[in-house]
Amino acid sequence: MIPSEWSGTSGIFVALGDEQRQRILLSFEPDERMHITQIVAASTLSRSAVNHHLKVLRDSGVLQSEKVGKEVYFWINKEVMQDALTKVLNYIDTQI
Repeated sequence: MIPSEWSGTSGIFVALGDEQRQRILLSFEPDERMHITQIVAASTLSRSAVNHHLKVLRDSGVLQSEKVGKEVYFWINKEVMQDALTKVLNYIDTQI
């Protein structure tokens, strides 16, 4: 049975489980906001592939986004990721 405090975290781990999405996340500098053109330039993937991965990351809560003019800017949602990892670590601590 999945612990109730883990509810909502599976999407985060699914999103983080893909190497291409990990590379996209690692392309962000601390507190950096990037638009898709910048992310594509830092990637070996096509714009449509990057767009797909950004959707998965945003839908899981790993990335946040905001439209500014014609561009959509993305940034890492540290709070969501820290919360998910903390829940898992706290569960592990209670099992050992």
